[in-house]
Amino acid sequence: MADRVLVPWEQNLGSVPETAEGVLFDGEGEPAGLSEAVFYVMPYGRAQRVDLLARMPRLRVCQLLTAGYEHVLPALPDGVELCNGRGLHDASTAEHALALILAAQRDLPRWAADQAERTWAPHYTRSLAGSRVLIVGYGSIGEALEARLAPCECEVVRVARRARPEQGVHPVSELHRLLPEADVVVLVTPLTEETRGLVGAEELALMRDGALVVNVGRGPVLDTEALLKEGGRVRAALDVTDPEPPPAGHPLWRAPGVFITPHVAGGSDAFYPRARAFVDAQLRRWGAGEPLENVVRPGTR
Repeated sequence: MADRVLVPWEQNLGSVPETAEGVLFDGEGEPAGLSEAVFYVMPYGRAQRVDLLARMPRLRVCQLLTAGYEHVLPALPDGVELCNGRGLHDASTAEHALALILAAQRDLPRWAADQAERTWAPHYTRSLAGSRVLIVGYGSIGEALEARLAPCECEVVRVARRARPEQGVHPVSELHRLLPEADVVVLVTPLTEETRGLVGAEELALMRDGALVVNVGRGPVLDTEALLKEGGRVRAALDVTDPEPPPAGHPLWRAPGVFITPHVAGGSDAFYPRARAFVDAQLRRWGAGEPLENVVRPGTR
């Protein structure tokens, strides 16, 4: 039986090398011939089917469509090359982060609730103009967000794991020094042992009254219990939460100053054409024996 390549979109079948058989798999049901799969493009969204990796003994490449990959590592067989979707979500996530900032600063959740109740109760709100925005985890998404913040007349402070003086990027070791002067703190970090609980009780206590934390990275980067104990003194706009999703009775749902969207930042219309084109390019590289892009764990091919 021929080698099999599992792809999520019909467009990608045309880029499968002639030496392999392309199989369309969007995460629903179960594809035939898993034992012959050599290249697996994991479907995007809730049905990523990490569980299938254990049943692909010939697998050589696993291509993710997410930037995060920590959820796959425990199940990834030895020797399999892992590539992520870094860059595919930059526009979508940056756009959503900006929307969360503006919604929180201009009190849009309250206006939406007032509209539902047919209430007309104007008041003046905060602004993004003139504020200082810390982008923590400054990479390609942070760069895309900064480009969208530029017309908003705010100051951007870049923070990453390591200092990059040539780009004006502060190391995360300076976070405690920077937090007291921030109006908005945007978390765009992956989840690692270093970033888990990066913003907890100590960090929140350093932030000024009414400051805003925006999390479009991973839920556990922000300590939920510490945020709840702030009682609304520090506000939050969260596209990711811990736990995710919060159970129906979880206090995060009704916490003062907290606005939640259900982990949708990266999945706008802008993502899909970029993702399909990237998968096509990866398959062509693989078929030609060229190095793949976005390799996060080298394998043996």
